[in-house]
Amino acid sequence: MNKTEHQPLLVSRWDDALAATLSAEQLLVYRSNLLGGDKRITNFGGGNTSSKIEMPDPLTGEKKSVLWVKGSGGDIGSIKLDGFATLYMDRLLALQGLYKGAAHEDEVVGLYPHCTFNLNPRAASIDTPLHGLVDRPHVDHVHPDAIIAIAASADSRALTREIFGESLGWLPWRRPGFELALELQRFARENPEARGVVLEAHGLFTWGNTQKECYETTLDVINRASTYLAAKSEGKPAFGGEAVAAAPAARRGAVAAGLMPAIRGLISRSGSRKIGHFDDSPAVLEFVNSAELRRLAALGTSCPDHFLRTKITPLVLDFDPATQEVADILPALPGALANYAAGYGAYYERCKRPDSPAMRDANPVVYLIPGIGMLTFAADKATARIAGEFYLNAINVMRGACAVSSYRGLPEQDAFDIEYWLLEEAKLQRMPKPKALAGKIALITGGAGGIGMATARRLLKDGACVVLCDIDKAVLETARAQLAGEFSADHVRAVWGDVTSEAAMVAAFTQTALQYGGVDICICNAGIASASALEETSLAMWQRNMDILATGYFLTAREGFRLMKSQQLDGSIVMVGSKNALVASPGAAAYCSAKAAELHLARCLALEGAPFGIRANVVNPDAVLRGSRIWQGEWGDQRAASYNKGSLDELEAVYRERSLLKRSVYPEDIAEAVAFFASDISAKSTGNIINVDAGNANAFTR
Repeated sequence: MNKTEHQPLLVSRWDDALAATLSAEQLLVYRSNLLGGDKRITNFGGGNTSSKIEMPDPLTGEKKSVLWVKGSGGDIGSIKLDGFATLYMDRLLALQGLYKGAAHEDEVVGLYPHCTFNLNPRAASIDTPLHGLVDRPHVDHVHPDAIIAIAASADSRALTREIFGESLGWLPWRRPGFELALELQRFARENPEARGVVLEAHGLFTWGNTQKECYETTLDVINRASTYLAAKSEGKPAFGGEAVAAAPAARRGAVAAGLMPAIRGLISRSGSRKIGHFDDSPAVLEFVNSAELRRLAALGTSCPDHFLRTKITPLVLDFDPATQEVADILPALPGALANYAAGYGAYYERCKRPDSPAMRDANPVVYLIPGIGMLTFAADKATARIAGEFYLNAINVMRGACAVSSYRGLPEQDAFDIEYWLLEEAKLQRMPKPKALAGKIALITGGAGGIGMATARRLLKDGACVVLCDIDKAVLETARAQLAGEFSADHVRAVWGDVTSEAAMVAAFTQTALQYGGVDICICNAGIASASALEETSLAMWQRNMDILATGYFLTAREGFRLMKSQQLDGSIVMVGSKNALVASPGAAAYCSAKAAELHLARCLALEGAPFGIRANVVNPDAVLRGSRIWQGEWGDQRAASYNKGSLDELEAVYRERSLLKRSVYPEDIAEAVAFFASDISAKSTGNIINVDAGNANAFTR
């Protein structure tokens, strides 16, 4: 969609034939997934759905009305049955008699477990009473941009009446909880014909007598708001019109890739490392290039779901794409971040309550750059990407609100009370501890091969983001898709790279910076192997070994080293060498010489990297046949012939028996050693070698 187009209206995707085969609770899952599957309806993790379903009591068999409602922390787009909390309706309604008033509404949350039906372990969310106290069978609560644009405008109430008449109500801003639930209950009772309510600065509640009616009512309300906003904005320049022209796409990417490592370094030094995300979509560019950018950005976001992900305001960086380069921004970054942090600290001090949690990370999450786009940083890639999606929601809201009225962010104190809500803090404290490599970024050359894939899996298991770099495009994409399926698409990227090409390796690391924000772990693993008597070794064979195994490792390590230094964070360079780096073999002069060069290069890197906390170490495998593309080619045939063996299985047995431990060496064994050098467990190791060869006395390093 370009910036002058409006999104198409929502179309019902309800399948009556499929719905007829589903139970009441399965229908709730179906309805939820339909709603959550379209980001025009609600954002990731936002909103909730519910149904009141008659079910037999597990003890008495008596029919009971049970509230099925999205549990805490779920996402309706992907939710399954086990994502719903279940509560006895009679017990939930009885809480009204125990309620002591708005000053005590958080205390009610502690009583929800006493309402649990069938020992369901899924925790009920803060929004549970908003569904339970509304006397309607099925309820949707979503955060569509079109509705929030109305809800966040200065004329929110009047616009709601103008667009929806008596069919939809309006309630003033109130933080979600029991008090708001009582207001919803009162409205629904007093307005039996109404189909829902617009919540000021928040979102939409709709309901229906059937699952399908509830779903299609939600779609209809959103479409009415979208149509109204489109008509009112027709012919009007968004955000006061364009003040800055967008830079060409290639330059936008180059600027972002140049900025992200510097930002990442500055915001990661005092705490956990951050992962970045870049968005230069038309809607983002329209906003960051606009005359109203700074004024609107300073107002902050409105919907609580937005600023919980994005912080209340972004950081707008001073940049003129027509006259400036990345080098012009970098000197001002520390000051800009310091000013933002000081402002955030002052906001905390102004608004904190006696029992407020301690101030969290004061660095911005969202960075807006005129002419370039938006950067977001968070503890992991998915969170950074989702933060960007939420701020895009906020942009859409501001566009719509400005077209029909004027945009208003939440009052500062209200925003703070959401951000530092004790119930939200408790949710954060329940989150699992980060994995060992969370926030770390690794690039692996030869990433689609056996050792490369095993290493990628090992690092992904520990929470790293991994960039696979390989020269075989088809195999590379297959490897990426496989790992994305096993782990997460957010955590895996693939970049084509010929390690013998300086331009290709520069581009590979630039793409890594653009995708994730930098690099922390550089694994030089691309390889070949060759065998030939010295007098039969051609210059071409010699040069090919040197190009891939020596020059290729140099180019990879150099670019990784440069990027690590630009972040001013420590890092780890790991070279996957060979037993032949230490032990010469007859008939393999080119290969052994190149492998020895790798080892000595790592020692040089260890010396130069130490002042910057950049470590360099070597893992020396031997005879890793399984999963290796090298052994599947001419090299494997040559080695098998030299031992008079007819297959790789027979050759593997030869290597196993010649080892001291009589064991085969597999890619996963190499991956364990690489992971050791990549992690902080080896923080005091540099210039070192680990042999993973099942024991070869000639290769002992001492």
